[in-house]
Amino acid sequence: MHITMIGTGYVGLVSGTCFSEFGHDVICVDKDAAKIDKLNGGEMPIFEPGLETMVASNAKAGRLAFTTVLKDAVKGADAVFIAVGTPSGEDNGGADLVYVKGAAEEIAAALDGYTLVVTKSTVPVGTGRELEAIIRDVNPDADFDVVSNPEFLREGSAINDFMRPDRVVIGTTSDRARDRMKQLYRPLFLIETPILFTRRPTAELIKYAANAFLATKISFINEIADLCEVVDADVHDVARGIGLDGRIGSKFLHPGPGYGGSCFPKDTLALARTAAEVGTPMRIVEAVTTVNDARKERMAEKITAACGGSVDGKAIAVLGLTFKPNTDDMREAPSLNIIAGLKKGGASVRVFDPEGMDEAKTMLDGVDWCSDSYDAVTGVDAVAIVTEWNEFRALDLDRIKSLMKVPVMVDLRNIYNPKELAEAGFQYTCVGRASGSV
Repeated sequence: MHITMIGTGYVGLVSGTCFSEFGHDVICVDKDAAKIDKLNGGEMPIFEPGLETMVASNAKAGRLAFTTVLKDAVKGADAVFIAVGTPSGEDNGGADLVYVKGAAEEIAAALDGYTLVVTKSTVPVGTGRELEAIIRDVNPDADFDVVSNPEFLREGSAINDFMRPDRVVIGTTSDRARDRMKQLYRPLFLIETPILFTRRPTAELIKYAANAFLATKISFINEIADLCEVVDADVHDVARGIGLDGRIGSKFLHPGPGYGGSCFPKDTLALARTAAEVGTPMRIVEAVTTVNDARKERMAEKITAACGGSVDGKAIAVLGLTFKPNTDDMREAPSLNIIAGLKKGGASVRVFDPEGMDEAKTMLDGVDWCSDSYDAVTGVDAVAIVTEWNEFRALDLDRIKSLMKVPVMVDLRNIYNPKELAEAGFQYTCVGRASGSV
């Protein structure tokens, strides 16, 4: 089948590439000519394990192409996916749909024959109805269906999430649309992937509900971690004790500096805003966003406390800048709040991240950019591990200690054993467990 993917950001590029891997002919469209030129030259605008190889192989096979010309790409397409950004609105936290609606207008003018218009972008309930009206207004004679098909891609494992997903959600009541979506996802039907067909508003809400629930688990275990530190309990044992309950599950119960990224922060805000607008406020989700914002701010205070109560005039190394490992995504990363807090306290900050340095340079200034972990810790008064990249899990501790002015480590991801770090001569601070515990 012929697929057009509008938007070559994280969702659009990964989804379009994976559809081409399924054997479909895919054209990815973006207004950013420089990005399209790079993609046509084999250069990836994002870091995602395995993506560059898959793009190259499908482009070589003629199944994947990139263009800035939307009209030509839409003409004759069996399905057009909208995968543009839906950032938080500046005024109220709701999703800003200006790019989605703009894409719908351009798609409408180019439609040729029966076409599915599929929203991959994360959009509030009711957006499908709005897009339907926009397309009908621009092109009254268009033959189309608007379908909701939310994405559930985790940065760092997105290709596997698309190729072998937990489920695929499709929102439509049209038999024609249902049949065509089955053809698009035929390889997943063959491996008996759960395919959930729902009404469109339900599909739109599922994405927000999923992200809000996962964000709730993160904020919950972070608050439990704070309690554990006061009452001399171990948050990892608590997490395991509750996670073994099949009704709860163990995932997303790892304490840390708070969630970030492109989805959880904006989606929790958008869901809370939607609920408030229709008169059914979601107090739990509202509390989750508040707890997470405070969490990220408080991590700088935790580092300051480990440094004796002040970082004024001290040098601090920050290892890990991206919001999670295996991505270069810096959106809403806890490191941004932490570094800002340390600088406000008078510290000089040395930073290193395996993949996020280029992106971080667009968001941070007044820091020292380092070539690796050992360069970052040279001459510092403390080192803070903010992102749990694998290469930080096996640092040469003797070398680290010899390079530091003072052997203070603040492990915000709990990737080290407190007892081992104490025996190695570090003043070690972690999250939700006594620093000298096993």
